Amino acid sequence: MRKDTAIITGAGRGIGRGIALALAERGWCVTINYRGNVAAAAETLDMVNATGGQGLLVQADIADSNGRNRLVAETLAEFGRIDLLVNNAGMAPRRRLDILETAEASYDEVMAVNLKGPFFLTQQVANQMIAMQQAGTIAQPKIINIGSISAYTSSPNRGEYCISKAGMGMMTTLFADRLAGEGINVYEIRPGIIETDMTGAVQEKYDRLIADGLTPIRRWGQPDDIARAVIALAEGSFPFSTGEIINVDGGFHFRRL
Repeated sequence: MRKDTAIITGAGRGIGRGIALALAERGWCVTINYRGNVAAAAETLDMVNATGGQGLLVQADIADSNGRNRLVAETLAEFGRIDLLVNNAGMAPRRRLDILETAEASYDEVMAVNLKGPFFLTQQVANQMIAMQQAGTIAQPKIINIGSISAYTSSPNRGEYCISKAGMGMMTTLFADRLAGEGINVYEIRPGIIETDMTGAVQEKYDRLIADGLTPIRRWGQPDDIARAVIALAEGSFPFSTGEIINVDGGFHFRRL
């Protein structure tokens, strides 16, 4: 029996791992993409297998065209189809620096991983999806971008990250517009403060801010909160929506007075 197949970039840990597990629990085949942490990715695969799901590990840097080509090729060789792309991989700058001191190398690296890579991976996968729909291999494929509240929240000590996530918002709109006529819906999920490795270094700061009411829902978000939104979109709960931004942020976006 053919199973729906998803590529999840940056699925070795954190939000990507949560998404991979949630999909696997519902019978999806999942490609677990990772860049460098093979131990964490292997652990994700073990967890997918423990659910009875079927997973594939693919090491690939999505900022690099060869990596993107390998990710798509190995997925098709293993599963023969791509029904869902989740652009989750992302990175913060290696050093938080005031924008008056941001290094060009840091800007280039963050933009390549967070925006250039997802843009060209989406282009490549979308063309595959169009061909597979025409061949009758898949029906109603979807693309989900994992953005960030940093798309509209100023953090001058990591400006390259904020710019990359703001760019992803327009990328979502562009692909949603272009692909609607091809039967491919495109969405963006904007996580708020999620408890992952990326936020571990600032946990104490955000513990205080959340306790003081930074978000109406006074708790950290969890990877499963994002995974639940992905499942709703992936399994067709919003068929008459595309280009939609879904905030999963505890109400941070309210901008309360």
